[in-house]
Amino acid sequence: MSDPRVSVIMPIFNGADDLERALDSILGQTFQDFEVIAINDGSKDNSYALLNAVTDPRVKVVHQDNMGLAGTLNRGLSMARGALIARQDQDDLSHPERFERQVSYFDAHPDCILLGTAAEIWIGNTPTERTHDHPTYHEALAFELLFNNPFVHSSVMMCRDAVLSIGGYSTDRERQPPEDYELWSRMARTGRVANLKDRLLVYREVPQSMSRNGPSPFLDRLVTISAENIAMASGRNIEDDNAINLAALTHSALDRMKKKANLTKMQKILEDAVANIAPDDPDVATRAAERVRILRYQWTMYRMRSQWAMPLFRRFIRCVRRLPYLSR
Repeated sequence: MSDPRVSVIMPIFNGADDLERALDSILGQTFQDFEVIAINDGSKDNSYALLNAVTDPRVKVVHQDNMGLAGTLNRGLSMARGALIARQDQDDLSHPERFERQVSYFDAHPDCILLGTAAEIWIGNTPTERTHDHPTYHEALAFELLFNNPFVHSSVMMCRDAVLSIGGYSTDRERQPPEDYELWSRMARTGRVANLKDRLLVYREVPQSMSRNGPSPFLDRLVTISAENIAMASGRNIEDDNAINLAALTHSALDRMKKKANLTKMQKILEDAVANIAPDDPDVATRAAERVRILRYQWTMYRMRSQWAMPLFRRFIRCVRRLPYLSR
């Protein structure tokens, strides 16, 4: 039996409510040369029974003790036989033509190693008017990756060899989550990346998602990856203070700001990054100009906070020291 062109990796953790619809959206693709590696990562709900009831021979079911998303995805990568790896989450829905459109793009663009799509945003089974519409070509995506993740994880298809050559998803607790942003950042340094403009995925938004409402460690890791991207794109050391300050200010992580932050130096490092990514691209230039405008506003707010907060804090300390119980 020949290897399939595409291997679909679907991690499942307590996904019984939406699993059948998500899987049906894959099995109903117009492009049929694929396998599905469905990995039950220690679910406590009915996911085990639902997966065992699947009879489609293209679906390989694996049950394991819980090891987390990054580790589960890496296990799927190690099992995959297809030259292309497609991601699919347990609750998202793929448009019937998603795989066909993505494989056709790879055929036409052999230098591409990562390809996402735009997506509709639903809350549960309810469509919203919101969408994930990201840049479509490498230079604009490389710029956006300096600060944020411009890919919908469940929409991506990527070259297996390219992913394996850089070690797959990071399982370092200091770097994930966001394991997807971390991986795309490394991939964009080794090959070309792209998005299809069409919305070929229904992305189901979870209100309590860690990426939106999670604890500060997520934000801290986001700043770390962003700072590395900025530093490397601008030719600096990955621990460059100006790169860290630029990433921290962008994400309002003021606790990560280094002493003696300087707006001019932050703007300079951004200019150097743009010069290395796409010096003559008008769209990237427009994106950079908007980023500088936002940066200046954030800098003003940061300086106002510093200028007003510190004198008030010092006055508070002086008042406390005058309290009678402190003079005894």
